[in-house]
Amino acid sequence: LQARVPGTCLLTVRVLQAHGLPSKDLGEGQPLPCPLSLPNVLQLQVFDQDLLTSDDPVLSVLFDLGTLQAGDFRRESFSLNPQARLWTFLMTQARELFCLHVRLEEAGDRKQSEGRVQLVVPGSCEGQQEASVGAGPFCFHCPACWEQELGILLQDAPQEQLKVPLRALPSGQVVRLVFPTSQVLGHPEEEWQKELAVRLGCGPCAEEQAFLSRRKQVVAGALKQALQLDDDLREDEIPVVAVMATGGGIRAMVSLYGQLAGLRELGLLDCISYITGASGSTWALANLYEDPEWSQKDLAGPTESLKTQVTKNKLGVLAPSQLQRYRQELAERARLGHPTCFTNLWALISEALLHDEPHDHTLSDQREALSRGQNPLPIYCALNTKEKNLTTFEFGEWCEFSPYEVGFPKYGAFIPSELFGSEFFMGRLTKRLPESRICFLEGIWSNLYAANLQDSLYWASEPSQFWDRWAQDQANLEKEQVPLLKIEEPPTGTGRIAEFFTDLLTRRPLAQATHNFLRGLHFHKDYFHHPYFSAWKATKLDGLPNQLTPAEPHLCLLDVGYLINTSFPPLLRPTRDVDLVLSLDYNLEGAFQQLQLLGRLCQEQGIPFPPISPSPEEQRQPRECHLFLDPDCPDAPAVLHFPLVDDSFRHYSAPGEPLSDPLQPSCLSPQEPQPCPLPLAQRNSRPLATAASGCSCQAGPGLTPQLGSSSRPSREASQASARSSCCRSFCRPQFPSQHSWRRVQASVSARSCPSSSCRHPVTW
Repeated sequence: LQARVPGTCLLTVRVLQAHGLPSKDLGEGQPLPCPLSLPNVLQLQVFDQDLLTSDDPVLSVLFDLGTLQAGDFRRESFSLNPQARLWTFLMTQARELFCLHVRLEEAGDRKQSEGRVQLVVPGSCEGQQEASVGAGPFCFHCPACWEQELGILLQDAPQEQLKVPLRALPSGQVVRLVFPTSQVLGHPEEEWQKELAVRLGCGPCAEEQAFLSRRKQVVAGALKQALQLDDDLREDEIPVVAVMATGGGIRAMVSLYGQLAGLRELGLLDCISYITGASGSTWALANLYEDPEWSQKDLAGPTESLKTQVTKNKLGVLAPSQLQRYRQELAERARLGHPTCFTNLWALISEALLHDEPHDHTLSDQREALSRGQNPLPIYCALNTKEKNLTTFEFGEWCEFSPYEVGFPKYGAFIPSELFGSEFFMGRLTKRLPESRICFLEGIWSNLYAANLQDSLYWASEPSQFWDRWAQDQANLEKEQVPLLKIEEPPTGTGRIAEFFTDLLTRRPLAQATHNFLRGLHFHKDYFHHPYFSAWKATKLDGLPNQLTPAEPHLCLLDVGYLINTSFPPLLRPTRDVDLVLSLDYNLEGAFQQLQLLGRLCQEQGIPFPPISPSPEEQRQPRECHLFLDPDCPDAPAVLHFPLVDDSFRHYSAPGEPLSDPLQPSCLSPQEPQPCPLPLAQRNSRPLATAASGCSCQAGPGLTPQLGSSSRPSREASQASARSSCCRSFCRPQFPSQHSWRRVQASVSARSCPSSSCRHPVTW
């Protein structure tokens, strides 16, 4: 006899009754002896295994073995619940829910009803709830196909118990049960929320598809003008172009402002369909999308406002009045039902650092900026990980946020952005909470404080070493099949010590917590081999569905920089079909480091991505732009990579405008510098008082260098330099070849250049 329960992870088959045989668990392909002298009616019952409580019966089947002849083979399929509705996707499933409302009322002696009562429905979303007489109502949500029961227990009298099978309660009617200390009013509802609040699927949502249709018209017009085309582009000729911005705090925020302004000046911003951001670059996007028409306006105003906020005094964010405001808002969030965590405090502090007043803007409010396709679609990135026992390298799942949806491409599960933070169970919305202000999402996207010690070591060391070990672990991970058996030996003394240090390295003392909208979802039996799941499965627990994110009550989200400082993953979903990505890199270490790490991840996971193989010369002296293509893989996007610093910034003042001298600003006169009029002895004894006649800059005296290994410019010399009429006047007197001086220190003016011929306000 062989029995299978498809699409489940926690269910086992048990031979509950076979005439003349003891009850036993049924193993895979286990023979079952059947005495011919007895009537053989086999009863198979499916149980939901529980580790701490008794197993819950789910399905019972009676089968007459007398209908079989010796040598016959018969296959029978039994539905767990013929009337139950099942929402299924090739990775995840959601079943119909049963909702039970319970209220306690006084009955009999008042003194006997003062004790507290425990209410529990095994397997429900709420689990065990403590109640008192007159409180409530209490609500329980559990799958309708499970044979559940309501357990009632008096805390003061443990022997007083009552168990009520939920199937015995009529749907939609109030049932009154008399218990020794109270009356229990049950009101079951089987027809609760027939439709899912979680969208199961891997493609873009309907709102995003409608946006892309509108945006294509804008992109087509912009490309026609930028490329000076005579004819309009056909719909299949319009490429999907995206901007990818990495993280980097204030550096990334300021840089993204400047590069978006540059794209607008070149007339290319309207050619962009997507903008993705991580960490600091999300601050820039969140600010810009408060204005529905931001990409159609000059960004000089927002840039000046940003400059004011970045350069203001930061001590005010910790003023007593501000701390009191933080406390009040955090207390209100806790009252509404949001989990309490340090990330919420960091969100309020970061908002005060970047704004003078609190902003009531939300993520769903950004839909107004997309209503006519007038702006690119912003997508924000975060990582979901485990609170303890695993590092980010061992468990890190990409989560994306857009004005339309929030979700996990790995599981193919998404919710409307205004519902993020609310409570869900098995795809249904069980408790809706007010949408959080966007500053709390910015706190998640730039959450540096949920790191564990191992993550901090990664940031403080060479990332390639960690990724070499990650690649080795991936090579050793069996991906061909889901592990069916895991045997754990009893812990030894050495094992306990190792467990202690593992906990020390992986525990997140300031872990972020958000209600998990994946909670309760089941996995399809073939989830492990689904191409979308395979593309993002990179954790040690992917073969253990009971330990993945749908089994957790809360999400633990943090900055993507603890894995890879990039916002590429949303653009690599094949359903978005991105053709060209402008990669804006704001990393300080290595112009290609994070892009190469992403390439390694994509290669390991089978995600189409061009090979990132810069030459040693390009790594030492990166150019302004690098193109990476994969001609053999048409599904891989083309990547135009722009490093933070390249080797051409010394030679160009603006795109296509070279400097006359790479070491000399263009405001300087091209004539050769004149010899210094001072005798050699005076040069060694006192500062060089450079006169206008001996200076190559016609704007007046400039730098005042002083000779000597330990000498510094005098205050008079510095003030004279500061009073220079041109901030870039640079005196280069000629010295005799026999004169040897070890060091030249100079004071440079940092004032704006008043010269009408000077077009470079950058300070030397």
